Amino acid sequence: MNTRTLPRLSRAILPVPGLQRPSSTPEPGIVHLGLGNFHRAHQAVYTADALRRTDGPWGITGVSTSPGRGPRPVLTGMAEQDCLYTVLTLHRDRAVAATVPGVHHAPLAADGQGADVVAAIGSATTRIVSLTVTERGYTFGADGHLDLDDPLVRADLKGGTPRTALGLTVRGLQQRLRTGDAPVTVLCCDNLMDNGHQLRRLLGEFIAALPAAERDDLQTYLDTAVSTPSTMVDRIAPATTDEHRALVARAFGVRDTVPVPAEPYKLWVLQDDFRAGRPAWEAAGAVFTRDVAPYELMKLRLLNGAHSLLAYLGLLRGHRSIDQAVTDDLLGATVEAAMRDEILPTVTAPDGMPGKEYIAELLDRFANPALGHRTAQVASDGSLKIPVRWAGVIEESLAAGRVPRLLALGIAAYVRVVTGGADAYDEQALGTVHDAARPRLTELARRTPEPGEATRLILAESGLLPQQTAQHEAFASAVAEAARTLHTHGAEAALRWART
Repeated sequence: MNTRTLPRLSRAILPVPGLQRPSSTPEPGIVHLGLGNFHRAHQAVYTADALRRTDGPWGITGVSTSPGRGPRPVLTGMAEQDCLYTVLTLHRDRAVAATVPGVHHAPLAADGQGADVVAAIGSATTRIVSLTVTERGYTFGADGHLDLDDPLVRADLKGGTPRTALGLTVRGLQQRLRTGDAPVTVLCCDNLMDNGHQLRRLLGEFIAALPAAERDDLQTYLDTAVSTPSTMVDRIAPATTDEHRALVARAFGVRDTVPVPAEPYKLWVLQDDFRAGRPAWEAAGAVFTRDVAPYELMKLRLLNGAHSLLAYLGLLRGHRSIDQAVTDDLLGATVEAAMRDEILPTVTAPDGMPGKEYIAELLDRFANPALGHRTAQVASDGSLKIPVRWAGVIEESLAAGRVPRLLALGIAAYVRVVTGGADAYDEQALGTVHDAARPRLTELARRTPEPGEATRLILAESGLLPQQTAQHEAFASAVAEAARTLHTHGAEAALRWART
């Protein structure tokens, strides 16, 4: 089908059979940093559903935080489509639903329009500043604190137009303080444990690094007028492909360059601490609770932890996507065993999420081939993800007298993927795994040619795990043995080793 001859998605051509025209865009009240697929399939959908039930000034000014290298297809596509896009809910081999949220205003780019982003955050009409910028976007170092050596952080602290998520947010808060100190909520929607408190601490560390003349009043404003509720977010929304664009064209006869594929499942759990109001997200199915931690820990360790394990081992088994990896009988059974025997004992299931049933549900979600979630994408930035997803499980297992051999294999697989070179896996076929720690880990690996000792050295000096955990002899030995088995005999032998 030649999609170029089809009408472009816009308010003027809607409704069409299967796609309804959204109501008029609400007045802006939310600035959202991170205009990727997850936000557009999760928070935006919840907001659109809430606004169908209760009106409010909850339009979203989306901000692309991707570095400005070349064209930004999401920004361009949304700008050319009246800020509209299609969310395709996909299960197995078909789309089971499609919707057009229609809650966004003209999007901005942090890189190039930073002053406009600061002005939007600083506006008194903004009630919520939310973020989905991934772990990397919070510019913290291996110790979890603000990375004051990061050149972008240093530049943002000196003044001028900020580029980092924290810099944009703090400078926006600074502008609010200058024009009347209106209260606001800053809402982290990323996979950080206890994310509201982590975000608040990082904002405070950024403010503490400012000159004294800027610092004191701004810290007082943060303490008295800014809330940072904790949240747990859950929906798989992989990268958009030409297949998804073609699906929209075939199903609805319109051209959408920026559709979003997503699984049917979604969940949002939040603390109800909003200083300037919020949409009625509970009417759209969001869960409000005093204690997000049990939900957050369950999802972070089981879903995100298993996702990473599938990604690293899947790449070494030659699998392009997560569904291919989990339906590999040996690999799928291994990851299920890791979830059941190593991860589940370290979490307390919240009400409505019994552990064994949740694992079964996750395995079914991972196996959804319609999502095509790429293993290389999930495997990227492991130096930031592993400390959050695996470190607590490993530490608590060792404290209980258990050596988690399957996660030891996961560490060895991560190291092999990132430092193993051309013989680790086929980058051309499966995709490149991006990780800022790659040069450092590769340099450590070169100190000794023996794979087990090289991996043990990386474990000890990389900061992936707390020092006491990294130095635990039984665990370090298991990681080294897993690395030797991977290098000498391959992934299948390593998987069988880990299960013995």
